[in-house]
Amino acid sequence: MKFRDYYATLGVARDASAEDIKRAYRRLARQHHPDVSREPGAEDRFKEIGEAYEVLKDPEKRAVYDQAGRRWGDPASETPPPDWNADFEFGDAEFGALHGEFSEFFRQLFGRPPRGPRGPRATHRAGTDHRARVRIDLEDAFHGATRTIVLQAPVHGPDGAIRLHERRLEVQIPRGVRPGQQLRLPGQGGRGPGEVPAGDLYLEIEFRPHALYEVHGRDLSFELPVAPWEAALGATVSAPTPAGAVELRVPAGARPGTRLRLRGRGLPGDPPGDLYAEIALTVPAADTAARRSAWHALAEAHAGFDPRATLRSDTASA
Repeated sequence: MKFRDYYATLGVARDASAEDIKRAYRRLARQHHPDVSREPGAEDRFKEIGEAYEVLKDPEKRAVYDQAGRRWGDPASETPPPDWNADFEFGDAEFGALHGEFSEFFRQLFGRPPRGPRGPRATHRAGTDHRARVRIDLEDAFHGATRTIVLQAPVHGPDGAIRLHERRLEVQIPRGVRPGQQLRLPGQGGRGPGEVPAGDLYLEIEFRPHALYEVHGRDLSFELPVAPWEAALGATVSAPTPAGAVELRVPAGARPGTRLRLRGRGLPGDPPGDLYAEIALTVPAADTAARRSAWHALAEAHAGFDPRATLRSDTASA
């Protein structure tokens, strides 16, 4: 996913005024409107201009976008840092209200549609519900934990300018929470007028990348390195799980990519997920005379074995 430089799209400076942004949008929109322009790609260009204006005309969205850009770092990078769009707090009006034909970049930052329940209290009987995307560690979801989270919300300062205001909350992470699940914090949303109670805060859970495990719903997977002789002859090896190491039987003749299932060793739940160990061969180095001799002996013992026999001859000669 590429970073969208909305300032460059409109051809304005990063400190451009609201009037400069509006003027640039009107000029470009007239120029590239599909009913006017006959240039190839005019419609796509028109959509890009509209998306840029949608963000930069709104002081709150613009403040969040600017901060997300600073987190992203190198705008040429197509691999954003994991937390570039996390921990921003929005009211329902800003959070997910607009996500129609906008880019994936826009949807990742602004277009998460509200999924919390909305009852009669949400109209005029309570303040605005707020939403935020937060990242947690897989271990917190596996065991449950209490964590301090820091959220940034765009607010009007005393001078009328928009700033990102930080607030800290102690949050109970329930055991077995999954990516995409929402946690509701009653009364932690926007304040209502007068004595009206505050709205709720909905936290959408994401997992930080893990050094070992990949997450697939409630299931987990990891790569299990095995030696060639363990794969060929079979072996019992020590395998990690989030709850601690277990003994795992590698069947004789296991091939790279073979998946071994550890039932119920994934994320907790009803039912719990499974843990999959994917076989990966690890070949030791022939870095001593004795080891080179052993590899030569292995090669001689398997004389006639062609590891590339399944390749098509026309592919090999191409």
